[in-house]
Amino acid sequence: MPFRVCNTFPGTHLIITESSSQLFLPGVQGQFPIVQNVTVTEGGAANLTCRVDHNDNTSLQWSNPAQQTLFFGDKKALRDNRIDLVRASWQELTISIREATLADEGLYTCSLFTMPVKTAKAYLTVLGVPEKPEINGFTKPAMEGDQITLTCVTSGSKPAADIRWFRNEKEIKGAKEVNASGKTFTVRSSLQLQVDRNDDGVAYTCRVDHVALPTSPQQATEVLEVHYAPRVEIRHSQALPQEGQFLKLECVSKGNPSPDPVLWTKDGGELPDLDRVIVEGRDLTFTSLNKTDNGTYRCEASNHLGTNHAEYVLFNTWPRRSENAPAAMLPCHFKSPLLTCARQRRRSDPNALGPHGPDHALIGGVVAVVVFVTLCLIIVLGRYLARHKGTYLTNEAKGADDAPDADTAIINADGNHAHAEEKKEYFI
Repeated sequence: MPFRVCNTFPGTHLIITESSSQLFLPGVQGQFPIVQNVTVTEGGAANLTCRVDHNDNTSLQWSNPAQQTLFFGDKKALRDNRIDLVRASWQELTISIREATLADEGLYTCSLFTMPVKTAKAYLTVLGVPEKPEINGFTKPAMEGDQITLTCVTSGSKPAADIRWFRNEKEIKGAKEVNASGKTFTVRSSLQLQVDRNDDGVAYTCRVDHVALPTSPQQATEVLEVHYAPRVEIRHSQALPQEGQFLKLECVSKGNPSPDPVLWTKDGGELPDLDRVIVEGRDLTFTSLNKTDNGTYRCEASNHLGTNHAEYVLFNTWPRRSENAPAAMLPCHFKSPLLTCARQRRRSDPNALGPHGPDHALIGGVVAVVVFVTLCLIIVLGRYLARHKGTYLTNEAKGADDAPDADTAIINADGNHAHAEEKKEYFI
């Protein structure tokens, strides 16, 4: 603990501790007043206590920073209704300052009227409570793409408060500025945003943290409203619609203001057979599909910021597919006048309605390769057999024409080899 040592008289030292402003004198410690520093929040109550361990009926006195006597023993000296006596005795003098203000802050003195007078000083710190913050810069509604600056301001804090920003529950960083105003501070924090449709309905909160608000920080919240043009998509209840089935198309449009109602059309004109094709709000329902329902259905939504639409191409098929039936609902990427598909299309992002079937082009290619290899093998085998065509005789057969038995035929065959009229090959 820091302290100072001062020479008083031979063999004695006066020790003054800096942290608590207590005075100790070896041998006569009880003859010095003991005080403690006090911290109070603006508007609260501060108790100042001065104690003496051993007192020989000597009076105690409290004085304010202006050296005005507040209490001399149990006698009130200053007419201030906020200052009350809590306890007065030969060993203690405690007073209370209610509704503390920043002007009350300073160094208070407790005096023990011995010869000479002994004193101790206690510092009263008054914390300035920050005012509830205000958020400025909100324009309602904001338009998508606008750049706005939100500003949060709080004043009256001492020491300077800290400001934090939150987007819903996630903290984001702002630019802080601190200005002094007398004993208090005004703190300002700015947040720059380029808003889009994702900011619509988002809560931006400015929170003030301060030592005077340990459990309940001050905060202000504003909910951002953003207007934007609609976006449209069509959702369907059947991936591969078939004749006779129920089909429901839902037009999902998102915009602010809400684009309600939506407009359904078929092939650029009105919807047919309204008894069987039902429009309810954003839904288009087919109670029983037939071939006349095939076509392009379009859903369009508008507000004051723009118009958007989505399209769905309907082609309903036979309930069952046979060998004589046309190949309906093959993948859209096959280029054939007999092939079509049911799909949902957007103006800038076409998407297939359902999963593609097997890759028939790949299967056809594999079959063609197999047929070609088989034909090549047949041609090679035929040419090989043609080159090795001839008459093949054994040695016995070579001379068998004029021989009565096999042994004679072999002898004849050896002798007639040179006079053979045609080329022959033999197997032994």
